[in-house]
Amino acid sequence: MTHPVAHPWYHTESLAPNLWLITEPHVHPIFSANMHLVLGRDADLLIDSGMGIAPLRPVVDALRPDPDKPVICLSTHTHVDHIGAAHEFETRLVHPAEADELAAPSPYSLKSADIPAPLAAMFTEAGYDPLWDYLVDAVPAADYDLSAYAIQPAAATGLVEDGDMIDLGDWQAEVLHLPGHSPGQVGLWHAETGTLFGADAIYDGPLIFAGAGMSVPDYAATLKRIRDLPVKIVHGGHDPAFGPDRLHQIIDHYLELWAMS
Repeated sequence: MTHPVAHPWYHTESLAPNLWLITEPHVHPIFSANMHLVLGRDADLLIDSGMGIAPLRPVVDALRPDPDKPVICLSTHTHVDHIGAAHEFETRLVHPAEADELAAPSPYSLKSADIPAPLAAMFTEAGYDPLWDYLVDAVPAADYDLSAYAIQPAAATGLVEDGDMIDLGDWQAEVLHLPGHSPGQVGLWHAETGTLFGADAIYDGPLIFAGAGMSVPDYAATLKRIRDLPVKIVHGGHDPAFGPDRLHQIIDHYLELWAMS
């Protein structure tokens, strides 16, 4: 199967003077995760690193006013669409429950036929469109070998747990442990602006809660915790940002679905 070449591979969008969104528009929506780059005085922060299909570090550095400044890569959790380029960054943070997977990632394929049938069925049942033949509808270069795709090991250089602070000098955010979708998933809470980086705990699309390593009771507790925050804007792991009204609609829907309101 021949795929067209997409260059550039990544799409970048400025969301605020110190915040960039990076996406992979040619990846199937279920695997096209948001990456957020926060620019700080003393260091910059990359939240998640996509599929790793094309080099990410040059894109990140091109967005940074000072590419020589330290950059921290925080993996909110270790599903394939959030850790693909983590190995490109010298400083790598993750929750202890996800550290083994970051250091030795499970094999993954871009060919949909290689994805276990129950997993593919779960995506469809959640509300996503059926998977394409491959997880991409383009390639980043004419000689790109889809069959050679692999996630590179990227052992954590530091661990983060609930209540820890990420400090960029002029920007500080609290680490929130948000299990349910993944045992060690974390988000970030920037109290000063009411901004929640919710990872895959909360985004404006079908949430995934019934797979391996997932827990509906934990997920319900996570959503209740998020509901109590004075949120003004949510930047999720997928789909566009949204405000508090939509946040509460999403939370109420899933808590009612699970009969855990």
